[in-house]
Amino acid sequence: MTNADAGNGSNADAGNGTRRSQFWALYLTRFAEGFGFITLVTLLGPYINTLDPQATTVLGVTVSAGFIIGMYTTGFTLAQTVAVVPLAWGGDRFDKRRVLLGVLGVGAGVYALFPLVDSSASFILVRALQGLVVTGAGLMTLSLVGQIADVGTRADKIGKANAASFAASIVGSLSAGAIYDALGFGPIFTIIALLMVAAWVVTWLVLDDDDTRVEGFPFSDLAVNRRILTMTSFRAQYAFAVTMVRTWIPIYAGTEMAAGGLGVAGIAIAVTVTAEKATNMVGQLFTGRLSDAYGRSLFVFAGGGAYGLIAVAIPFSTAIGTAVGTDVTLPLLGTLPAAYLPLVAFSGLLGVADSFREPASMALFADEGTDDGGVASSFGIRELVWRPGSVAGPLIAGWLMVEVSMASVFYVGGAFAITGVLAFLAILAHDHGRAALTAW
Repeated sequence: MTNADAGNGSNADAGNGTRRSQFWALYLTRFAEGFGFITLVTLLGPYINTLDPQATTVLGVTVSAGFIIGMYTTGFTLAQTVAVVPLAWGGDRFDKRRVLLGVLGVGAGVYALFPLVDSSASFILVRALQGLVVTGAGLMTLSLVGQIADVGTRADKIGKANAASFAASIVGSLSAGAIYDALGFGPIFTIIALLMVAAWVVTWLVLDDDDTRVEGFPFSDLAVNRRILTMTSFRAQYAFAVTMVRTWIPIYAGTEMAAGGLGVAGIAIAVTVTAEKATNMVGQLFTGRLSDAYGRSLFVFAGGGAYGLIAVAIPFSTAIGTAVGTDVTLPLLGTLPAAYLPLVAFSGLLGVADSFREPASMALFADEGTDDGGVASSFGIRELVWRPGSVAGPLIAGWLMVEVSMASVFYVGGAFAITGVLAFLAILAHDHGRAALTAW
């Protein structure tokens, strides 16, 4: 080997090492974002119990308790909706690294505000600020991962980034439940704020400046991209399913029995959330690589359809648990109703199903954004398509929970996923015939 070859090899190794460290910095940021997000999901039930939302009258209009409960999540998603376009455009037009650093700095302050919440109104307001942080961190980290990764490894790298988020979800959910049971709301948010600061420092030290610049407004071109439009037929409906089902599993576990829930302790609520995150995390370590090898659409269809079927089965948890005899008392978790352990199992199966869909879907949007210019805008469109369902879904679910039944939330949520995959298949079949599910 010549000296020149040795030098080239050394430079390549150094380049690979630098790029690898950047991926790890982004994975840490994804971890911090996931930790903060899942803590609030886990503690929604206790917040409902503590703040005890009641029907009220605003400007002569009666606002029901169910609507206020829905706003605990919808306030968060409305803020996300407002933030998507300016953040995505700013990331493509300027430096994604600087946008990410700004978002992480704001995030540290936002999580420090949660211990000061003392009413439904203040909770909804701070949740809205959290929505800005989660959206910005998610858009910039995924955009940078997709941009740095080679096209043949894109779903694999995105899957690993998602796995970091799910790892945070596991640690965050379990620690949030345990710390809440022991010390209340305050200490967990101090931990999240410190984690945001740590992510800011590592990002500032490790991540290279983003030199890509996209002129104009790439949203307009990507909005008519054929593959993105095809995905929209599924994703717009699937957003209702995931937002309703994923949010209401811990609410079902944590709300009092008089409200249709199981009334279990905080650590037991955390286990229901952790089951879905753990199976999703493990799955995405492998399924992203598979979708790189075998295509995207089959994984989207199979994962989305399975998610809907599992969601529809959740209301049968009590019947299954009663038949099997799962009303038991366990260490740490306490005395559990018959429905609890089947609910945990269903939550785990939802994670398996979504692990097939998510990296394939994200890689598709990264592919189209990278090819057409504007990877952050491509992910921004992905977020915007999600927003109607994520905003309206909790309002529908809150109304169903109060006015119909807890079970109806899961029936309706599962139905949205099933109709979404059927619409997706119909469009694929129209465009590609019998080869629909292996076309791309």
